[in-house]
Amino acid sequence: MSRAFVKEGGDWGNPLRRFNLPPRDDPGFDAAAAEALLDAAREGDTASAELATGYYWGERRLAPHVERLLGRAREQGDARLVELAERFLR
Repeated sequence: MSRAFVKEGGDWGNPLRRFNLPPRDDPGFDAAAAEALLDAAREGDTASAELATGYYWGERRLAPHVERLLGRAREQGDARLVELAERFLR
């Protein structure tokens, strides 16, 4: 679905929203970016995470990190995170 149909007013993310991300050249950046995208999706605000991380929803480079988060979500019984991670990996 087009983002134009998701939010009123055509806003695309909140540039003021802060995510706890390491510097982009840090080896842990991609893992943190994957977590930020999933956390933001839980709140219905993936656009802000996309702005902050530079990655779009479904970015294949983040798949190994999302798979790890999916496994953890299944272990913890977090059905919503399982749903979001599976959707990311499609």
